[in-house]
Amino acid sequence: MERLIGTVSRGVRAPIIRQGDDIAEIVITSVLDAAKSENFELRDRDVVAATEAIVARAQGNYATVDQIAADIKDKFGNETIGIVFPILSRNRFSICLKGIARGAKKIVLMLSYPSDEVGNHLIDLDALDEKGINPWTDVLTEARYRELFGFRKHTFTGVDYIEYYKELIQKEGCEVEVILANDCRTILNYTKHVLNCDIHTRFRTKRLLNAAGAETVFGLDDILTAQVNGSGYNENYGLLGSNKATEDTVKLFPRNCEPIVKSIQDGLLERTGKHIEVMIYGDGAFKDPMGKIWELADPVVSPAYTEGLEGQPNEVKLKYLADNDFADLSGAELKAAISNYIQSKDNNLVGSMVSQGTTPRRLTDLIGSLCDLTSGSGDKGTPIVLVQGYFDNYTK
Repeated sequence: MERLIGTVSRGVRAPIIRQGDDIAEIVITSVLDAAKSENFELRDRDVVAATEAIVARAQGNYATVDQIAADIKDKFGNETIGIVFPILSRNRFSICLKGIARGAKKIVLMLSYPSDEVGNHLIDLDALDEKGINPWTDVLTEARYRELFGFRKHTFTGVDYIEYYKELIQKEGCEVEVILANDCRTILNYTKHVLNCDIHTRFRTKRLLNAAGAETVFGLDDILTAQVNGSGYNENYGLLGSNKATEDTVKLFPRNCEPIVKSIQDGLLERTGKHIEVMIYGDGAFKDPMGKIWELADPVVSPAYTEGLEGQPNEVKLKYLADNDFADLSGAELKAAISNYIQSKDNNLVGSMVSQGTTPRRLTDLIGSLCDLTSGSGDKGTPIVLVQGYFDNYTK
């Protein structure tokens, strides 16, 4: 019988993960138990995905405020530190900032505006237009910002992030000055020692700062790249991808994930006879059209995945074929013509008109976004996601 269901994404419940747990075994067992409970079968090229959070928890990859402070002191000494382009997030940055402030005597906090890198707005563009402010050239002091825009709270969190970050720094006994600007080199008018906290633009920021005469430039991806006083660490991303765990600790992005996805794949093959793809995922890569927040605060969507998830989709647009190549056909004849076209399509459709409107993104970014939306970020209790039928097409 013809299959009438395409892609299916299922959130899979799992136990609460603790340090030292065998994460590969837990993922395998959870998926197999779910399949038995819900009476469905696993198939070749299914995708099993686990959140980065449960992998990091099993690894015990945590760091304290004091450990962050120690690394900051080691890298910056007693210099005034310019903190450039942090995102506005209690979950993502507040505890990191607390550690940075504990390791510094003075901070010049430079925020981008009207929003941070991932779309959290301090103010909206219409307000800038109304006041005649050009965000590309104008540098605002805290006093000037307050004079123009007053105290504004974030739409979703209800937090005034300028006040929140300022007070957080001051509570650590650190002096703070706040400015708003969008050219990273502006910070060099205040200090030559910079910690850039942007995520996806970090390499450009470092390059511009070094070329402009900065004496010290580190990014969040350079902090805790090795163990500090017994801390966790991430050799590739440092503090990037970290989340608040407690008021004094952060959970870091997981490390050494390749052996984990391979172990899960091998275990599922052994127990089911099916070749299943496996990935670890964090934030999805999508934007909220209303709140304007771009979800991707992690450095990558997927820090590790099996070989079959490499690349991007190679798909044709069905409606393009129906409206153009086979506009004179209908019914079973149209279906047969499109099916034959798909089965004989080129292996690389990049630049082809028939692929226009398909999604030219990496498979891991697409599937990771699907998984992030499926698992949610709250109390669903489904940190494992099973995706079936993703690699099917109209001919299956």
